[in-house]
Amino acid sequence: MNLFRRATLGVAMLAAVTLAASACSKGSATADGTPTTSSPRPSSPAQVTILSPANGQVIHGSTVKIRVRLVGAKIVPATTTHILPTEGHLHVYVDNQIAEMNFKLADEIGNVVPGMHVLRVEFVASDHLPWDPRIFSQVTFEVKA
Repeated sequence: MNLFRRATLGVAMLAAVTLAASACSKGSATADGTPTTSSPRPSSPAQVTILSPANGQVIHGSTVKIRVRLVGAKIVPATTTHILPTEGHLHVYVDNQIAEMNFKLADEIGNVVPGMHVLRVEFVASDHLPWDPRIFSQVTFEVKA
């Protein structure tokens, strides 16, 4: 085998080994290359549904009243790393921006500008992190002045 073919074969083998190793790796690395592992997030039996505003609803004024139904879990006010799958709280997002961390099923969001908006409510664990899989409900609504 000539030198060019041997070099090409060596590069191809090195690339294949590197690709296989990276495909099998589940962790990531820190800045200094030390492998990191993350523990999987727990799951929850909870289900969250946005009751209002309804999907496609037109709201007059800048205040949006939200109501949410939570089934299979309860809202707790404490922040803790002791995670129970049936306890947590709500994160409320308007247009992918956190609007509030809520500890109740009904509330108001003020100063919403006219236009189309997406409301997402997510039930999260007591450590503020999402469940796996994530538990959320989402609607689109329009605000008119």
